[in-house]
Amino acid sequence: MNKGELHKTVDTQQSIDEKWMNYALSLADQAELLGEIPVGAVLVKNDRIVAEGWNLSIVSHDACAHAEIMAIREAGKTLQNYRLIDCTLYVTLEPCPMCAGALVHARIKRLVYGAGDYKTGAAGSVFDLVRSDKLNHQIEVTSDIFAERCAAKISNFFKRRRKEKKVLKKQLLADS
Repeated sequence: MNKGELHKTVDTQQSIDEKWMNYALSLADQAELLGEIPVGAVLVKNDRIVAEGWNLSIVSHDACAHAEIMAIREAGKTLQNYRLIDCTLYVTLEPCPMCAGALVHARIKRLVYGAGDYKTGAAGSVFDLVRSDKLNHQIEVTSDIFAERCAAKISNFFKRRRKEKKVLKKQLLADS
């Protein structure tokens, strides 16, 4: 492969990553419509959707109902196998330790995420579970695909929530 072919391959992979991250961002919108933290995930194999998910922890009262877990659960049913060999997971926020462990256990080949999570990220920001040589599987990671858009979506969500709580608190004080 010459330099021109390699550059074309990289450009093609980047455009594929951007296409699926855009889709994951639309799934994050689904979470936000439900009042959930807007994180979306899509699991892809051979450039086709295998499964998708978005955060459902609040509405389902389930600490494990993160976007990645929802996508992994659906993919296992779709593929009739908990091992998701040769699949890529696109997610708008860097996975937490729980999700990173599930990705390793599911044998995801590649992880592509948007915004880093500098409090609980487990794909390089705080921890790097997905590439740990102490585990039996390592995942190829690509980060920062539409990082600013992904981070802004989450940041705007929390700003709005804080503002809503402030308004509610004022109403409660005025009513008493």
